[in-house]
Amino acid sequence: MTRVGKRILNIGMIGRGFMGRAHSNAYRQVSQFFELDHRPCLQAICARDPEKARVFADKWGYQSVEDDWRRLIERKDIDLIDICTPNNTHFEIAVAAAQAGKIVLCEKPLAMNAGEARRMAQAVQEAKVPNLVWFNYRRVPAVVLSRRIIDEGLIGRVFHYRATFLQDWTISADVPMGGDALWRLDKDAAGSGVSGDLITHNIDTALYLNGPIDSVCAMVDTFVKERPLQSDPSRTEQVRIDDACAFLARFANGSTGTFEATRYARGHKARKTLEINGELGSLWWDLEDLHQLHYFSHRDPASLRGWRTILVTNPEHPYMANWWVPGCNIGYEHTFIHTLADFLKGLETGEAVHPTFADALQTQIVHDAVLRSAVQKTWAQSSESSGLTL
Repeated sequence: MTRVGKRILNIGMIGRGFMGRAHSNAYRQVSQFFELDHRPCLQAICARDPEKARVFADKWGYQSVEDDWRRLIERKDIDLIDICTPNNTHFEIAVAAAQAGKIVLCEKPLAMNAGEARRMAQAVQEAKVPNLVWFNYRRVPAVVLSRRIIDEGLIGRVFHYRATFLQDWTISADVPMGGDALWRLDKDAAGSGVSGDLITHNIDTALYLNGPIDSVCAMVDTFVKERPLQSDPSRTEQVRIDDACAFLARFANGSTGTFEATRYARGHKARKTLEINGELGSLWWDLEDLHQLHYFSHRDPASLRGWRTILVTNPEHPYMANWWVPGCNIGYEHTFIHTLADFLKGLETGEAVHPTFADALQTQIVHDAVLRSAVQKTWAQSSESSGLTL
């Protein structure tokens, strides 16, 4: 089916929460700002509560509603399945979608553990279906510019990689767990805490910028031991997810890394930072000021040597020619639009767009090693090969 020279790509979205909104916005906006052969059509939204799903469908323009993801996957008018549900549902949905021959996109982390992730990566590879995991911070223009600077050798050999992801929204012991908005505090739904929710973002960005991680040494902590249930505030249950996670890392390129994530950093809402120190220079970036990249070059004259701030809004910068004039900033939602634009361009060229399921498996392997190290209180290997084509 084509319309004004475009191939229509029928989207079946599963989940109507925060990520469902972010992805829906990307589907609606991408063709307005990027020249692509494929035009997404919001064909169906699937959620357990049909009434809430209809409200979501009306707001975002979905043409139909389903309350059973299996029925959605069986539909002939659906080309792409987008999984925006809690982590414990990713495996079953993704494997079924791949076996049905659907394009599969999945929110992060890919799975509850590396075992599930490996089977999911095998399923999309065996089915030969395009696939992607929404690690959206790879598509921040300043982060992509960092990759270019590194690839051009401008900071030279890398010695250190540092990453943080700091939030403060679960400090109160009154915050309940479970339910639509707070399933990330429920181990059965999330699998882990900040290590899976936040630090996997930092692992993926590190793999993108600095290459494979060979080994890790980690610690985790849970500060609030019991929480009321959202479904029944009169009851409390033990908290089994990690509230804070920190680890040391050794990269395959010989550099060292430090990673920290917490939801107990009062005053920080989404302080995701990275710093890379190399022989010839350094880079530093913060999500809370995402349009600015800080760069130090040791090759500058000594009298002028110092950190410079690059305002990443020029047409020469990654993605920015598709947006506004220099100096007019873009935001968080644009990272999803960029991710989708790259993926749709990959459908045109036939090239895999990263991170694929196989890439996300590598992140899951590192994450599992982090949790294993924290339990065993020792270094853990994290360089296990997936055996899959990246």
